[in-house]
Amino acid sequence: MSVFEVSSATSRPITAVAWASNGTTCPSHFTLVSLTEDGVSANFSRGFGLKSGYFMCYSKDLSGGMVVADVQVISDKETIPHGYCYIPEYLEPKASVGKKKRVCVRIVPVGSITTAVLELRLTAKNKTMLQQYTCLGDMNGFIVWCLKGPFSTPVPQAKPRSVSLDLRSLSLDGAGPPLPLKPSNHPAAPPKVSRRRSNLETSKSLEVVSDSGNHSNIYGITAMDGVPFILHPKFESNTKVSISSLCDIRIKSVLDIENEYNYTFAVEELASKRIRPSVTN
Repeated sequence: MSVFEVSSATSRPITAVAWASNGTTCPSHFTLVSLTEDGVSANFSRGFGLKSGYFMCYSKDLSGGMVVADVQVISDKETIPHGYCYIPEYLEPKASVGKKKRVCVRIVPVGSITTAVLELRLTAKNKTMLQQYTCLGDMNGFIVWCLKGPFSTPVPQAKPRSVSLDLRSLSLDGAGPPLPLKPSNHPAAPPKVSRRRSNLETSKSLEVVSDSGNHSNIYGITAMDGVPFILHPKFESNTKVSISSLCDIRIKSVLDIENEYNYTFAVEELASKRIRPSVTN
């Protein structure tokens, strides 16, 4: 498919843009733009005798959950727009990127937008026009173009689970018959527990307790289990309360409570208005 026939509806969005000196310094998940659409080398460091330069590269790796919503080319006298950042540099130690024109991008979460940057292209200055692309400006004799449109994300596929031989050996289908009882093959003796604990386990097994979705077991027993509830004698009342006395209780409304406990703070207000005597030397 040529760059003039790019279907934006089925394209994956660009997730990152950067500078790289060559294919060696370019990250593995990035695509290096080594040639322009005119077939010219896309090295932004132009001149004779240059041993190193820098190229534009981009990534479409969606594992980070972010996409490039917009790209701009600004001069060194312009202020970077709000929400934008300069693209990173993966350069050789002695290489550097020109600062007269800089590329900045706006990166947003993939689920927050429906339109993003799909492609980036370069052409020689004043030679080629790319249809459906937006001209971002010129940099070092190149014209930077971008294609924006709706994007589609790949549907994640479930990875097959690999089962090791050790897990397969634990299958019940492959379990052999039980060993016959021999003098040297005695059944495992039950663990020894105290008499009180044994009684608690027996009483608990006869009850069905539903507490936070867990069945009754020895781990659900607390220190208060089996202790009878008895009120302390000093809190017992020998006098019986008649039902008629309970009927005489008056339930106060909010208005009754406010009227009963109304306080105007008049004394405090009068005290605050008093003029303090001035101290003279």
